[in-house]
Amino acid sequence: MASGTTDLDNVTYAMYPSLKGRGVIITGGASGIGRAFVEAFAQQGAKVAFLDLDVEAGAAVSDTVAAKTGEAPAFYPCDVTHTDLLTARIAEAIKELGELNVLVNNAANDARHTYDTLTPGGWDETIAVNLKHQFFATQAAAPALIEAGGGSVICLGSIAWLNNTSDMVAYTTAKAGVHGLVRTMARLLGAHHIRVNALLPGWTMTERQRALWVDAEAERELDVAQALPGRVMPEDVARMALFLAADDSAMCTQQTFVVDGGWV
Repeated sequence: MASGTTDLDNVTYAMYPSLKGRGVIITGGASGIGRAFVEAFAQQGAKVAFLDLDVEAGAAVSDTVAAKTGEAPAFYPCDVTHTDLLTARIAEAIKELGELNVLVNNAANDARHTYDTLTPGGWDETIAVNLKHQFFATQAAAPALIEAGGGSVICLGSIAWLNNTSDMVAYTTAKAGVHGLVRTMARLLGAHHIRVNALLPGWTMTERQRALWVDAEAERELDVAQALPGRVMPEDVARMALFLAADDSAMCTQQTFVVDGGWV
């Protein structure tokens, strides 16, 4: 079946034995790509905990995944821009999981903004959710990953800073910064067998994107920009995350993995 479908019941994708029973924390897991991460790791038999600002959506995701897999992922309400709360929630999640093997720094906000109206407060808020939280989540998770003998940190970037997107300069700056973070943390943590990689989605067809920005003009742009037909779906991005989290990627670190249908 071609990429772009969400009917996973009729498709056979890779199962990763090394993920079964592994402890996984995902930030921003209540919707969009984050929700796909929660579902994908749970389907692999991993022990999943996720953080999100949206309490109602987070509880709904936990219930839905429990109905599908028989195991409810642990949900922790959290605004990841509040660093003290973020580190406390990660500590709680690690205690609940018993061991941490994978951290997925996914939480983000890609609200559009023009450069000439962007305020210092708006800049700081955008950097905080899209870049700052990724470092402090990694900092908080590192001792548990070291104690576990190694693991994987997956930092979500974006192709937006590579394909000349110009209507969200603070966002593209933050996502470009993810690459500096990944390369530095991979070097710092590598001796502990911790891999750190950047995962860059293309324009992914989440409910938010379809509701706010994917119109007929955008569809035409995608048809021209992508080398592959079809659309990037959250599940496509999640499948790359599974590989980066599994032992199959044991010698992959400090790298960028792009899932964008061949746009950049």
